Amino acid sequence: MTRHLTLLLIAIIMTAALPEGQAKQPPDALAKALQARYESVRDFSADFVQSYRAGVLKTQTRESGTVAVKKPGKMRWIYSKPERKELVSDGQKIYWYVPEDKQVDVREVATQASTPDLFLSGRGDIARDFTPSYAEATVPGTVALKLVPRRSEPEYQYLVVGLDPASLQIRTLTTRDHQGGDSTLTFTNIRENRGLSDKDFVFRVPSGVRVSDSTK
Repeated sequence: MTRHLTLLLIAIIMTAALPEGQAKQPPDALAKALQARYESVRDFSADFVQSYRAGVLKTQTRESGTVAVKKPGKMRWIYSKPERKELVSDGQKIYWYVPEDKQVDVREVATQASTPDLFLSGRGDIARDFTPSYAEATVPGTVALKLVPRRSEPEYQYLVVGLDPASLQIRTLTTRDHQGGDSTLTFTNIRENRGLSDKDFVFRVPSGVRVSDSTK
């Protein structure tokens, strides 16, 4: 669950808008532009594919589903393949539900308040919290921005954001962990500022499942 939370909670660095000719501006300026555009995004939804490559064992996994996010701090990630899973944040608590396990894990959002979490909740700042530099893009036609946290983070070393050079819409987000593993999210069908309801981020515990609640 920790790996999922770390990646998922940082995955909503959204879009920006710059002329294509400015794509190779200094990385600090690009980070500030990305932050400015992100602040204009109130909510978004998308399809995603999440892949993970372990650093030591070189094993790989692949999952996919849909995501919806509303500031501040509301999220719903629904994994549909290869198995059904659900992560929901109502801004106060995070619910992690795996139907096959018949269990719901509940955590306080505050206990996950790393630098990325603060950013996603609208209280962080890319330029302030990260040192940006350019990286090699893994997807043709994108620009890759490497973000190294200015303070040490226990869950990851750095992030690499793959951006469309014209709109700066995020296409990929990779997290490098301290074991050398890479966890990558690829977003498609992004829809912004659609006026998502708070009701979309209310988790209702299914009947017949066990609840592990660390908030009590």
